[in-house]
Amino acid sequence: MSDMEALKNRCLQCSGCRLAATRTNVVFGVGPVPSPIVFVGEGPGQQEDLQGEPFVGAAGKLLDDMLSIIDLGRHNCYIANIVKCRPPQNRDPMQDEQDACIGYLNEQLAILQPKIIVCLGRIAAMRLIKEDFRITREHGQWFSKNGVEYTAIYHPSALLRDVSKRPETFSDLMALREKARALGCI
Repeated sequence: MSDMEALKNRCLQCSGCRLAATRTNVVFGVGPVPSPIVFVGEGPGQQEDLQGEPFVGAAGKLLDDMLSIIDLGRHNCYIANIVKCRPPQNRDPMQDEQDACIGYLNEQLAILQPKIIVCLGRIAAMRLIKEDFRITREHGQWFSKNGVEYTAIYHPSALLRDVSKRPETFSDLMALREKARALGCI
């Protein structure tokens, strides 16, 4: 059994926070191991909870479309979330829920050894880049931490609600593609 499979098996048994009581499935992550690029969202939604895979609903379809623009997809990057169980009514994951789950993500990242981590939305950016991250001002900017390049883009759900953010996101995706090529990720 691989390290990632062992970690997933542990995660599937988790009851570390209140979200475990209401989940249908643990949504662990998907993609190749190791992976040079990792996308991290905040938590699973209803479709993800039902299917046990991240980003499979409408936001997932949009994410797949966004990735295809820059020569990425589920075959050559890894997709995960801060929390592995769906918060009720798709609310933001609470701090204690994030705290209970962040160890799994940190272990995933240690196994994946990415060169680039892309935070999908404010919640992931605040957890992984810096606590006071402002998605409206800092999306598309790069941050180096421990030899890994981090950036954040608008969450696909936000782009479904507000199409006016799509041109900015397209620019962020083009910059991501250039960074990925420069680092030999694609």
